[in-house]
Amino acid sequence: MLGSTVVTGPAQAASVLTVPLAPTVTTAQQVASFWLADGAANLKNATPYAVQTTVAGERLSTDIVPDGPPISIPPVEESTIPTWGTPATSGKVFFIGSDLQPHWCTGTSVYSKYRNLVATAGHCLLDVEAPAGPLAKWVFVPDYSEGTTPFGLYVGKQGLVHYDFDDIRDYDRDLAFVNVYNGVVLSSPDVLTDTGKLADSVGGQGVAFNQPLAPTVDVFGYPAGPNPDGSRPYPGETLERSTGSTFAMKVTGLPADRPVGVDSPFTGEGSLGSSWLTQYTDDTHTGYLNGITVSVSDTDGDDRYDTGVSPYFDRELLTVYQKASNLWTGTIRSTV
Repeated sequence: MLGSTVVTGPAQAASVLTVPLAPTVTTAQQVASFWLADGAANLKNATPYAVQTTVAGERLSTDIVPDGPPISIPPVEESTIPTWGTPATSGKVFFIGSDLQPHWCTGTSVYSKYRNLVATAGHCLLDVEAPAGPLAKWVFVPDYSEGTTPFGLYVGKQGLVHYDFDDIRDYDRDLAFVNVYNGVVLSSPDVLTDTGKLADSVGGQGVAFNQPLAPTVDVFGYPAGPNPDGSRPYPGETLERSTGSTFAMKVTGLPADRPVGVDSPFTGEGSLGSSWLTQYTDDTHTGYLNGITVSVSDTDGDDRYDTGVSPYFDRELLTVYQKASNLWTGTIRSTV
């Protein structure tokens, strides 16, 4: 069973870096309009992010020893949240890459005090190709499918990562939490209408740290890229699910000491940031986020990816969540 506790604040705030994204309402409105204008053309034209998508990996038989007591934060459950198909908490995060083109990763709504928090890979927030700060025009679209924004578009106000990911590119810390403003839709060419807080609209997954390796996890993401053999099993337009066992890994070419693997056929492009949910149930569509895809690997050499790779959710990553989960954002709706 998961250990449970109430998280009220960061234990080691100095290890957490806050990255401004759209710190003012005016800037956030401009970001929202960029993505929603012209029938959401920029959302539809975005391509899957292809940075650090693959890694050489080996599965290990050893366990990972937690560095503190188990911690879990329960999910948000609302009677109004849709309970069909896949969880509406998952969606795509969109941004402008260092090539100045629109791209996307996967993101997930998780529990926070102000119901405004998205989890994704750290390198789907920070530009690791040209380390000069965050990826630009960062937004989240929950339950994204084929160009639609069924619950609105949520502009990121600030993102939080562990200091070691920004400073020394420690991929054991490749996890980001982003506080988003209330969602908006474009009700006319110049008017943004508020759709409410993220977790009020779609719910929020629980989060768990310092856990034993889970027997199985459910992975939700938007894989889109090719396998090494050239096959493309996923279109990247709709949310996909895979279920598999987890294990410790050794990776080369990626600075990480305690990576975790999961049996998953997802390809790397598009699935970066995919949620790994333990204790997921189909009736509530909720579970506990206990991993996030930061790369994929072909561990058996058959030219098809078979493993998703995540940092182990330890107490250092807990400090990032603790700070992010207590930050307020607000609305960016247009005034008329």
